[in-house]
Order: sequence, then structure tokens, then C-alpha cells
Amino acid sequence: MLTLGILLFPVYAGSLPYYENGLFGLLLVILALQIVFMGKTPFGDMQRSRITAWGGTSIAALGIVTCFVPGILGSLPRVILSFALGAGGLVLFLQMLFTQNRYRLWRTYGGIFNHLIVACGAVYLCQTFIAILIFKPSIFNAPLTISAVLAYAFALTYLACVLQIINRHHPSKPEEPSSDGGLSLNNATLLLMGVFMLILGLLLIPVDLGLLPFSGSAQLGLLMVLFAIQMLALGNTPIGPFPRTWLIIFLGFIFGIIGVISSIVPGILVVPLTLIVGLLNVAGGTIGIVKVILPFFRQEKTSEPMPVLLIKINSAVIIMNFLSMLFGITMLFSGLVSGLVLGIILAGNGCVLLYLLSQLLFIERITIQSISER
Repeated sequence: MLTLGILLFPVYAGSLPYYENGLFGLLLVILALQIVFMGKTPFGDMQRSRITAWGGTSIAALGIVTCFVPGILGSLPRVILSFALGAGGLVLFLQMLFTQNRYRLWRTYGGIFNHLIVACGAVYLCQTFIAILIFKPSIFNAPLTISAVLAYAFALTYLACVLQIINRHHPSKPEEPSSDGGLSLNNATLLLMGVFMLILGLLLIPVDLGLLPFSGSAQLGLLMVLFAIQMLALGNTPIGPFPRTWLIIFLGFIFGIIGVISSIVPGILVVPLTLIVGLLNVAGGTIGIVKVILPFFRQEKTSEPMPVLLIKINSAVIIMNFLSMLFGITMLFSGLVSGLVLGIILAGNGCVLLYLLSQLLFIERITIQSISER
């Protein structure tokens, strides 16, 4: 939101173009990530389950299509965002005031929890005002719009700092794996990346045939935002996992800022992001294949056959990384393949990601079942 607020200055001055669908799609995807990752819906917290996973994924798919294909969904994204942010903000504000385990309890604790009351109240009220801006932007002038966006950004930052202090002094218990369909963070990112690649690949087919418009800038921007979220939440980068050091977090913020700019301002970062995404996919695919194949050359030969499940997972990982390499090469050498072939490559990559997720979920179910039987 801070990046958006800063960008609105040159946008309203007429010195930068503005892609509204890119913003709406990005907000829908971020809303979906909160639902899938944490079970945080616009109207309150829910236990992470199969319902929240697939509900959030459906919203993410809607956001992806909104980003990629200008105007294809009409006013639907605007209506959904206005309702989710506006009604959700009011509901959360009322819940905070009248639920016993929030305002009343936080007041008894005092100290940092007084800041929590102020921060939550500011976020919920600003969120409601942002919903009005999205639904009817013409009734507000430029200074008021920019001020509202920046106020929302600072309120979110304030709340994040307060929650960080609270979590440091009152750490919550780690969440136990569940058998009700809830996804771990790693599996949730795998699901969303699979859906992203599948939708992108399928959309590129009619785009190549001239049947649909397409925003390449928003596509690259949204991909960078997904990279950033994986880096910030898990330390997973396009070239492999790393400890969540300050360097990885800093790079995650940089990726996120660049992605937001590319999603909202069409064409401004297409060339450098094409190069970055291409190199990351080639490097990440190469490293991923080496990591799978190299252990087979190091281990001693045994007569014991490899488990079938491990063969399936390793095969899926190799195919996934090979398709990522192909995608990266096509990004670096434009015109090497047609859009139709590129769409098939990306859709295939998405299908392999979803297949790999299904195998990992199968292993989780077996593990949970064996633990419960002990």
C-alpha cells in the first residue's frame, strides 16, 4: 500500500500510466494468500482447512485472471474487493469492540495491548474507507485518495510492529498439522504457484490466437510478488530455499516493491523483469535438477528398489524444473517459440506442480494417520 500511495503522486500528475485491473488483481491475490496461508478471511479468522484452502485459491484465480486479461471480468473485481474490504472492515471493528477476548481483554492487559487496540481500529477503519474509494473513486479528489492509501499503509505497518513485539514476548504455540485439508505454508505456496502457472499457460493460448488482450507487465509483476511472499514467509527463493536472514527478507521486500510497480504501471519494468525472471527460472531449474540427480551418483549401489512414491516425486521434480528452464529460456530469447507452445509449457508446469502437491499431501496423510495410531 505504501508503494501504491507513492505511485499515485505521479499517476495523478499525469506522468505515469495506471493499470487499474493490475491493482485489483493484486489485491485479490493478496487477500487470497491471507486466507490460504493463515485462515484470515475479510470477516475474521477461520481454522485453516480444505474449505479455506480452495476458497482462497478460487479468489487467487480470480485475481490472476483480472491481472492478466484487462477488463475481462468487468466490474466483478471492484464489487468483490469493495464488499470484502468494506463489510469486512466494519465487521472486524465491531468484533474488536464487543467480543470479550479482544478490546475488553486487551484493556486489562494494558501496555503494548493498548497499542494493539489503536492499531487494529486504525486498520479496520482505513480498510473500510479504502473500500469506498475502490467502489466509487470519482467522489474523492487526488489528495484525499493518496492520503487514505498512505494512512492505510502506515496503519498496517504500525499493526505489524505491534504484533511483532507481542509475538516476541508472548509466542504462540506452533500449529499442529491437521488432517482436515489444511495446508502447510510450503504446500500452500506450491498450490498457488501451480494455479498461477496453469492459468497463465491456458490464457496464453487464446492470447496467441488474438482472441484475448494480455498484460505482460502485470503478469511479471504478480510473479515477482509471489516470489517475494515466498522469500519473506519461508526463505524460499526461485533458486532454492535459504535461511530467512535479513538479506533474504530485504531481497523479498525489493522483489515485492518491483512487482507492485510492474502490476500497476504498465510497461515500465517489462524488459528488466523479463531478464530477471528468465535468469531465475533457468538457474532455479538447473539447480533443482542437479539436487535430485546428484545423490544417485554419490550413493552406493544397493539391491533394494527405490520406493514407488519416491520415484513419482523425483520424476515430478525433474519435469517441473525442466519446464521451468524452458520457460526461462523462452523469456531470455523472445521469439524462440510461439505463444501457443509457451502456453503449453506453462500449463504443463502448473499441472506438474499440482501433481507434486498431491503426492506431498498423500505423504502427510500417511504420516498423520500413523502418528494417530500410536
